[in-house]
Amino acid sequence: MVGNTGIVNAIDSFVASLEEEQVNGKLIEDNSNTKKPEMSEDNSLAGLNNIARIIKKSIEMICLGEKVKVNTKLDDFEVSVHGEDLGIAIGRDGKNMAALEYLINLIGKRKKIVDKKVTIDIKDYRKNKIEKVTNIAIRMAKKAIKEGKKIALKPMCSYERKIIHNALSKFKDVTTRSKDEEPNRRIIIYPLKEVK
Repeated sequence: MVGNTGIVNAIDSFVASLEEEQVNGKLIEDNSNTKKPEMSEDNSLAGLNNIARIIKKSIEMICLGEKVKVNTKLDDFEVSVHGEDLGIAIGRDGKNMAALEYLINLIGKRKKIVDKKVTIDIKDYRKNKIEKVTNIAIRMAKKAIKEGKKIALKPMCSYERKIIHNALSKFKDVTTRSKDEEPNRRIIIYPLKEVK
């Protein structure tokens, strides 16, 4: 657990220093006046492969001694990472993975390696999380329809709430709304018809 906190603090410190540089106008690289060239599919693939190498090296440094394998999907701009013990790279509730993804996208944008947001999925954590949250959403929507009353879900991060909103947008018998403030923001599922 101490390792996770150290990584998060180091990343927070790095991001804060970048934001401070930007506010003070002392960026190491100032690309604000340069026009972005359109990236071809070959350039996009090369950029994604370069990002994948950076991710692989970063995770190998985070998870010392682990053999890491990466795969890329150009259509989704996703880098899948696999290995034995990559738990510290994922972090509690995927927070380290999200922080790494943020940094990788910052590097990709600053160095003009890629022109799209790269998604990182370590040991299918993101894929499994989407499936789990979607299943909960569908089960609770069916319950709301059956019982004819609103159902409040537990507080979730914005990423999970977005998954639920998207999954339940296909249901014509329910609607969803977010309620409360962070970190207690949650989704309420409302049935559109009352049970008689």
